[in-house]
Amino acid sequence: MRFPRTRPRSLAGQLFAWQVVLVAAVVAGCAFFAYASGRGQAEETAARQARAVALSVAGSPSVREAIRTDDPSASLQPYAERVRKDTGIAFITIMSPDRVRWTHPHTEHIGETFLGHTARALRGETFSETYTGTLGPSIRVVTPVRDGGRITGLVSAGITVDRVSSQVRAQLGALALAAGAALVLGGLGTYVINARLRRHTHGMNATELSRLHDYHEATLHAVREGLLMLDGQRRIALINDAGRELLGLAPGTVGRLVADLDLPGPLTGALLASEERVDEVHLTADRVIVVNTRPVVGGERRGTVVTLRDHTELQALSGELDSERGFTRALRSQAHEAANRLHTVVSLIELGRAEEAVGFATEELELAQALTDRVVGAVAEPVLAALLLGKAAQANERGVELVLAEDSLIDDGALPATLPARDLVTVLGNLIDNAVDAVTQEEAVPARRGRVTVTALADGDELLLRVADNGAGVDPADAAEVFRSGWSTNGAGRGLGLALVRQAAHRSGGTVTLERGPDGGAEFTVRLPLALAAKEGVS
Repeated sequence: MRFPRTRPRSLAGQLFAWQVVLVAAVVAGCAFFAYASGRGQAEETAARQARAVALSVAGSPSVREAIRTDDPSASLQPYAERVRKDTGIAFITIMSPDRVRWTHPHTEHIGETFLGHTARALRGETFSETYTGTLGPSIRVVTPVRDGGRITGLVSAGITVDRVSSQVRAQLGALALAAGAALVLGGLGTYVINARLRRHTHGMNATELSRLHDYHEATLHAVREGLLMLDGQRRIALINDAGRELLGLAPGTVGRLVADLDLPGPLTGALLASEERVDEVHLTADRVIVVNTRPVVGGERRGTVVTLRDHTELQALSGELDSERGFTRALRSQAHEAANRLHTVVSLIELGRAEEAVGFATEELELAQALTDRVVGAVAEPVLAALLLGKAAQANERGVELVLAEDSLIDDGALPATLPARDLVTVLGNLIDNAVDAVTQEEAVPARRGRVTVTALADGDELLLRVADNGAGVDPADAAEVFRSGWSTNGAGRGLGLALVRQAAHRSGGTVTLERGPDGGAEFTVRLPLALAAKEGVS
């Protein structure tokens, strides 16, 4: 006959049994500690009391005067007994330096040798010890009696160990009662807590909960997107590895308030928002992430579920694609202009004006070739050179002159391989686009042609990229806001370029600053450390 397999006891039941044992052990341990501590305190109190009495007697002028007489016991014995009864200690023994007793609670011991140590007192010290004398084991203090500069006697005051033990035993009843009450209350509290635990765990045992946890952990690690769950107090209740990586958080952030995580303000606002957020783009120090949030509501607000997607690479590729599209439009425009110029040259030749045709063609070639030679000669980095030529074509199409500063110079091999070319494109491309936008606004340069000056210089351990324009500049009140994602003077949907510039500079360990340029417009300066990038590449 087969018996049905019994289901293991629930986790709450197991915890209840263990907690009862633990509470009993803790109560017993605390009771023992209280007893030992109480005994130690009683002994310490006895020692302090004996010390105070001994020092008081040794410092009494009447004691010094009695020691000078021929029969010290006649005066000292009544005095010592009176003090002993008033203070409630066991004995006060006044003796000569050679340990002969002048006083004792039992008069038959007067004149006998004191039982105990006196060497330290004879050296002028006051000390305490536990010693067995005529009254049994006692806690005693021995101190010298000084008369002028001499030690003329010794005083020993003490309390018997039996008296200390009787005081401690008197406290055991109250201690036992308190321990019993603590045990009962602990058992009741454990029962209440485990009843609630049984409801929350739905009666599952440890194996079932462990299996559920394993599935939970495997699911979190398998999800490639960042997953973040906040409770009703806006604390992190759960976060997976991808979420920590995207937000740049260290392990152990569960339980912390979102407001205390030192995240960018707009991102913190999105996480704390009570309404749903869909596909919002936010920037951290190193990443571009897309945030979606949805509140968890069940009669009351219980929290928020947040998903995070990494769009850093996608944003960079999008920026490069925008540059390529702009470059393509510029080339299409230049091709159209080239066709017009070619028709002009052909027409001049047909009219018999060959010299004018050659002059017109040569002038156009020289203007185009001059910028190309200037860029290629100064910037040996092919990615930056191609970017500058492309941006120059785009700027020219919009009626803006792009100029490479005379002191620009980047030798071949000056930039380490560890400095990402994509970051350089992000930084310089966005700064040039921002400058071109600034000088093409109607109110920027109404009476003169827009001009953008670019400086690219690799000097020693630092790469300097500077873009200045002759536009209207930036209001000093907005200087601290221009790098914030979403800030723009060009309407909604803009304001990401400068934020990406600062992010790319931070990612490479550099800085970006804004000042007023020599032509009155804005001047952005990015400094990237080349030595740090090279060192990281070697390590």
